[in-house]
Amino acid sequence: MRQRQLALSAFLAVLAAAVATTGAVNPDHPLLRNKRALRLNVPCIANGQFYRNPNTDPEKVRNLSECAKYYLCLDGEVYEFKCSVGLLFDIDRQICDFKSKVFNCGTHIQLTTPKPLLDTDEPICGYGEYACADKTCLPSELFCDGQVDCYDGSDEGWCDAENDPNAAPRCDYKNCTLPWCFCSRRPLWGPLSGRPLWGPLSGRPLWGPLSGLSQDAHFGALSRDAHEVPQVISITFDDAVNYENWEIYNQLFTDSRTNPNGCPIHATFYVSHEYTNYQYVQKLWNDGHEIAVHSITHKGPESFWSNNATIEDWFDEFVGQANIINRFGGVRMEDLWGVRVPYLRVGWNRQFIMMREFGFVYDSSMAAPFSNPPIWPYTLDYKMPHKCLGTGQKCPSRPFPGIWELVLNQLQTGEYTCAMMDQCPPLPDDEEVYEMLMHNFKRHYNSNRAPLGLYFHTIWFKVKHNMKGMQRFLDEVMKLPDVWVVNNQELIQWMREPVPNAQLNSFEPWKCSKTVPQEDQACNIPKSCKLRNRAVRGDRYLHTCYECPDMYPWLKNEFGVDL
Repeated sequence: MRQRQLALSAFLAVLAAAVATTGAVNPDHPLLRNKRALRLNVPCIANGQFYRNPNTDPEKVRNLSECAKYYLCLDGEVYEFKCSVGLLFDIDRQICDFKSKVFNCGTHIQLTTPKPLLDTDEPICGYGEYACADKTCLPSELFCDGQVDCYDGSDEGWCDAENDPNAAPRCDYKNCTLPWCFCSRRPLWGPLSGRPLWGPLSGRPLWGPLSGLSQDAHFGALSRDAHEVPQVISITFDDAVNYENWEIYNQLFTDSRTNPNGCPIHATFYVSHEYTNYQYVQKLWNDGHEIAVHSITHKGPESFWSNNATIEDWFDEFVGQANIINRFGGVRMEDLWGVRVPYLRVGWNRQFIMMREFGFVYDSSMAAPFSNPPIWPYTLDYKMPHKCLGTGQKCPSRPFPGIWELVLNQLQTGEYTCAMMDQCPPLPDDEEVYEMLMHNFKRHYNSNRAPLGLYFHTIWFKVKHNMKGMQRFLDEVMKLPDVWVVNNQELIQWMREPVPNAQLNSFEPWKCSKTVPQEDQACNIPKSCKLRNRAVRGDRYLHTCYECPDMYPWLKNEFGVDL
């Protein structure tokens, strides 16, 4: 037994050393923990990635047992591994995951696209052309335009912000000025802002030589002028709005929770279509909350949104949902400013082409790596100021002038960081929930006062002490005279024309004196429409204050017309 243990230890040491020298799979990769045995009858595919046995019987490739196996070839030797019980191996993401999330059991290798020849010692192509990996020359504008033109696909295989030959440039501060352009790591006022040094501050700037803060600090630590910058808290909710979460909203947004100007606090709701009650959506909009778009289908797999969705798909999903919200929720089209992609799977340039063409003002799908200080929202006129976070994530590489990115700053909870609240490790009681929220609030409030985003799926509130901790947190920060809970539309309105705290009581976009016209007011008793659609299995109920459609609204038929 002792000899077997020593042999096993030696094997693991050799495996870790070999993997480390390849520079591919990390020796601490969690999948290396599930080693089974050496398999000499499986061919070696030495590409530095896990793979499936290409010699598996075609009739068995979708067998759950086979789909859970994966292999790694190091120095000509093949090692077999197997996912834990109940999990399957995802060849694209190189992880084990639940059956419902793995769609590639029939694929044995992760395909890689060859890299185009953009920088070579000797020029291959003429002026205005780039070379595919096979040295075919094509016009430069065909690279990373969303359509494959090289025979080997190399013109579309390396199109992130670092490799796109036509990528957005770094920020040019002199030519990026509010209200239509903003780079995250620059001040809102002062000599580096493009705004007058004395600006709207009635006597002293927030940054610059007369502020007590160095120009290099940009949005770094604030000193005696911190009271001039409002600390915004942005609360958002994703997915359907219905009876299952309505009471949660009522518990959070009470008459007693108001901003320093006496107006109610507001949130943003990213609404997906299926199971949504549009009477509730209209009520939220009437109360001053922002309604934004989260797609019609919210379909899986997650990779669809980053890899497979065409520009037409993006229009069908997001413009279609905007039409549904407008038609059945009564929300005016001009008030539908924002989008958030399902699973936060950014859709590369295709998503933002759709947004630009339709007229969406902002996206809020990109999570940034954890940082102190956190990052302010920015426009996509220039290269984004942070790495594209997430496995297989595809952030935009081209410039999209005037479109805002309300970036998701990560929360810190112990040694972990997370973007969405329900992605954070569960906490045992309301005291720890409160302390975690307050810790992250202070990270923003005591540094650069970038907006603090609290992003929720309402399932997080099903744990009672989470609700209790959140309510206590809101009640505590609402006592501060410079803390404002506003929706993302209101946040952008302030960032376009920033005013100091002393003037916020008269800041028109944050006032609550507006009255809702009679024709926009939600009804007390909605119509409950029992509807069918061939694209949706079973009946669906559509609750709306407007006329029932002929059939359940869906892709390419968002008004539910029986054609």
